Amino acid sequence: MSMDSPQLMTLLDDLGIAHPTVDHPPLRTVEDSRRLRGNLAGGHVKNLFLKDKKGGYWLLAALEHTTVDLRVAAALLGAPRFSFAKAEDLAEILGIIPGAVSPLAVVNDPEGRVAVVLDQRLLELSLLNFHPLRNDRTTTIASTDLLKFLEAVDHPPQMIHLPDRTDESTGTQRNANSVMSSLCG
Repeated sequence: MSMDSPQLMTLLDDLGIAHPTVDHPPLRTVEDSRRLRGNLAGGHVKNLFLKDKKGGYWLLAALEHTTVDLRVAAALLGAPRFSFAKAEDLAEILGIIPGAVSPLAVVNDPEGRVAVVLDQRLLELSLLNFHPLRNDRTTTIASTDLLKFLEAVDHPPQMIHLPDRTDESTGTQRNANSVMSSLCG
């Protein structure tokens, strides 16, 4: 049985993680979020639920303004080609609907089917905003508490540096090589 949002809040309390939460109209996209979220402090995160061509599932989180090239992300992770997972997979594995994806949803993946991937820039911010298993609320937690939460639910994240627009002029292959070097060494 999947955990619901109130149960998630209780777990965050039990872990000693502060989690101020605001209610708002349902948000399905980053554009909806920008238009309707108000003045929430902290970084706003885009979350992609992906499936690789061998059937593995990935939850990739990056700052909302990051352009995510799925080919580059797969190369950085040494994963087979990525595509977006189906809504049915999202409901079955994480117990949520499209628009509610966030790293907090891996609480509903006790089997560890989903690999969590965080863009390193998330951890440069002290506060991050996520949907708490539903898309009509936003919960703010410290970036260090996100790591604490992921460890507590047995989903330690993989860290990558996704190229941003300023990195594109240097070429993704050079960037991918430098990131792979830093991940391996």
